[in-house]
Amino acid sequence: MSDSLSLQSSNSQNLAGARSVGKPGRREQAGLRRRRKPRNKNSLLSVLLTYGVLISGALLTVLPLVFSILISFRTERDLINNGALSWPETITLDNYVRLFTDHDFIVPLAVTVQVVIVMVIGQFTASILAAYAFARLEFPGRDVLFWAYISTMMIPAIVTVIPLFTMMSQWGLRNTFAGIVVPFMLGSPYAIFLLRQNFRAVPQEILDAAELDGAGFWRQLWSIVLPMNRPILVTLFLITVVSQWNNFLWPSIIAPNKEWNVLTVATAGLQTQYTSNWTLVMAATTLAILPLLVLFIAFNKQIVRSIGITGLK
Repeated sequence: MSDSLSLQSSNSQNLAGARSVGKPGRREQAGLRRRRKPRNKNSLLSVLLTYGVLISGALLTVLPLVFSILISFRTERDLINNGALSWPETITLDNYVRLFTDHDFIVPLAVTVQVVIVMVIGQFTASILAAYAFARLEFPGRDVLFWAYISTMMIPAIVTVIPLFTMMSQWGLRNTFAGIVVPFMLGSPYAIFLLRQNFRAVPQEILDAAELDGAGFWRQLWSIVLPMNRPILVTLFLITVVSQWNNFLWPSIIAPNKEWNVLTVATAGLQTQYTSNWTLVMAATTLAILPLLVLFIAFNKQIVRSIGITGLK
């Protein structure tokens, strides 16, 4: 009995010692808490600072759009008396009605839609074919030709305006729809570069297997390469639409007549030497922004996927 009692007491002492070794004492726990507190404060401060910067950036981005929309629903007298940053006294749709009655804004809207459609079709067709040729076809001087074409991105666009204007004038394309779209409808260096890099990422084994199954050049491009690069194509589509929708310089030079005015040129024409018409300008700006916002919301998932795919590649 005495031996068993001594064994039990020794085991209990060993367990207590193990617990004391495994668990820190109260003083040690208090010290650990004190050490952890500064880390918690620093992490909380960094989170608050990060959110503060992000919220400030979001407000700086969104507030101009919000105020432009609010101004479009105000009268000119309300804007002059109360300032641009005040809430509208009365909300009115007169500015939007005047755009389509007094200024016939449906014409520049229709012209802009036509320009965007033609440019998207032309640039997509030419860019996809050129990018696939540079990515998959073997021919002498392929890389030299590709980089020579890409190097044209280094030339400022303003440098080419006068030669293009002279060329279009000699061809009799001033104040015509063709004069607006012809110089830029056959591909762009940026689109070809972006598509080539993504077309090259398609595994050659997949294309070889498709060729063994009887798929030719066009079938491989249409059924394999393009579906695998759908997010990049959607992103390129949005970039092309936004750039052509907001294009101002070239349409204002080559087609200044009202018959072929695009939205940006027609919006600038609302202001004259003697009148500002800020409420009308903001109404026209809101109309120009809304289609782009709808497109961005509709294809938001594809844009995020394209960013992720580009980062992985």
